[in-house]
Amino acid sequence: MKVALVNPSWSFDGSIYFGCREPHLPLEYGYTAALLRAQGHTVHLVDGQLRGLSPEALRDEVAAFGPDMTVVTTAPSYLFWRCAPPELRVPQRVAHDLRPLTDILVAVGPHASTTPRATLRKLGADVAVLGECEEVVAALAGTPRSGWEGVGSIAYRAGASGDGGGAGKGPGMGAGPGMGAGPGGEVRVQGKPHAADMKALPALTWDREMLTRHTHHHHRFEAAPEGPGAEVEASRGCPYACTFCAKDNFRDGFRSRPLEVVLDEIDGLIAQGVTYVYFVDEIFMPNRPLLEALVERDVQFGVQMRIDLWRPEMLDLLGEAGCVSIEAGVESITPEGRSLLAKRCRMSTQELSERLIHAKQRVPFVQANLLDATTDDPAEVRAWRDHLRAHGVWANDPVPMFLYPGSPGYTLQWGAPDDRAWERALDHYLARHGRMSEIQDGHPLPLSALEAPMEMPRETSQEAQRHA
Repeated sequence: MKVALVNPSWSFDGSIYFGCREPHLPLEYGYTAALLRAQGHTVHLVDGQLRGLSPEALRDEVAAFGPDMTVVTTAPSYLFWRCAPPELRVPQRVAHDLRPLTDILVAVGPHASTTPRATLRKLGADVAVLGECEEVVAALAGTPRSGWEGVGSIAYRAGASGDGGGAGKGPGMGAGPGMGAGPGGEVRVQGKPHAADMKALPALTWDREMLTRHTHHHHRFEAAPEGPGAEVEASRGCPYACTFCAKDNFRDGFRSRPLEVVLDEIDGLIAQGVTYVYFVDEIFMPNRPLLEALVERDVQFGVQMRIDLWRPEMLDLLGEAGCVSIEAGVESITPEGRSLLAKRCRMSTQELSERLIHAKQRVPFVQANLLDATTDDPAEVRAWRDHLRAHGVWANDPVPMFLYPGSPGYTLQWGAPDDRAWERALDHYLARHGRMSEIQDGHPLPLSALEAPMEMPRETSQEAQRHA
C-alpha cells in the first residue's frame, strides 16, 4: 500500500493557540513511517509546515505520489498534542483538497482522539485514530476495510456504500449532522485510546533535507541557533493528573524509551549536524544514565520538567550534560492554587524558588511557568516574579487557563467530551477572559468563525488522478 503522511502548512490567525508557531519534527509520523516501511508499505511524508508548502503545492505533491491511504494530523506535532489549536480550519482545508486523491482518508491527533465523531464529520475522513497513532495506522494499512471491525482504537464510518467499512469518496462526505450519521454511514467507535509500546518503537532517522530545514531550536533563548535543531523523546506520558493537562486520551501513562534507542537516535542526529535537541517529554525525569551519556556527547538540549522532582545534585548533572533551557511548571505561587490544579507538589513556594535559582546557576535559561489559578494575589505574583527575575529566572505572566477537552479540568466542568466539546471550551474561554496571554494573538475568534463548513469533493480518486 502507498501511504501519504501529511503535516499541513499551519497558520494560527484568530486562534488561541498557546504553542510555538515554528516547524518541529513530526515525531508521530517518523515512528509511523518506520513501522509502515517495516511491513513493506511505500511511505511519503509531506511536511507542509517545515517546507513552507502552499495548499496547492501540497496537493500536487500528494497527487503525484498517488496514495491508497492518506493520513492528516490535527495538531502541529506531538510536542503540542496537549495544547493543540482548538479549531480544525487548517486540517479541514487539507482534507478537502486531498479527499479526491486517496481511497482512505485517516485523521490522527488530539481532536480525533477526544472527539472522533465530530472530527470525522468536519474533515470528511473515513477513519479516526483514538490515541497515539503510529501502531494503529500501521494496523489500518494492513487491514482491508471489511476487516476494520477487528482493529482497535479507531472510529470509522460503518456501512457506507454497503461495504461494511468507511465511506470512501462518495457524495456528501463530511456533511452528516450530529453524531456522524448520514450519507457517509453511521460512526462506529471501537476500543479505548491507544498507548504505544515505547520499547517497540525504533530510533528515528530523518532525511538530511528535513534536518537542514529544521533551523529552529525550540525554547532556546541564551544563544542564537547554530546548526540544525531536532526534537526527541526519552519518555512519553506523565504519572500526574494536573487538571489543566489534556493527556487523558493520548500520551497519558508514563513510559520510558530504552536508553540505547534514545542514544542511537541522538547519535544519528549529531552525525547529521544537529547541535541542539529538545526533549518533548511531558515530564523530563531525573535520569542519571541518560544524563551521564549526554555528558559525553557534543550536543545541547532543552527540557520541560517539574522542578520539585529534581535534587540539586541532579540539576548540577543536568547542566553538565549540556542542558541550556528548562521550562518548569510551577503553575501557582500558593499551595492552595497548586492543590486546586491537582499538582501534588510537596514543596513550599520558597523551596520551589530556591530550586529554580539553583537550576539557573547551572543552566543558562530557566523559566517558571504560571497559570491563572484565580487564587493568587496579583501583587504577590508580581513580587514573586520580580524576586526570581532578580536571580535570572524568567517567570511568565500567569496564562489564562483553557479547559482542553480531554483534560481533567474539562471533565470536572462539563463531564466527558461530546461532539461540541471544543466549541464549548473555546466559548467559555472567550467569555471568561477579557485579555489574552503574552504569547497569544490579541483577537481570537470562536470556532464558528474559524471553521467553515466544507462540502467534500465528489470525484473519485481515479478521476482525480486523471485530472492531476
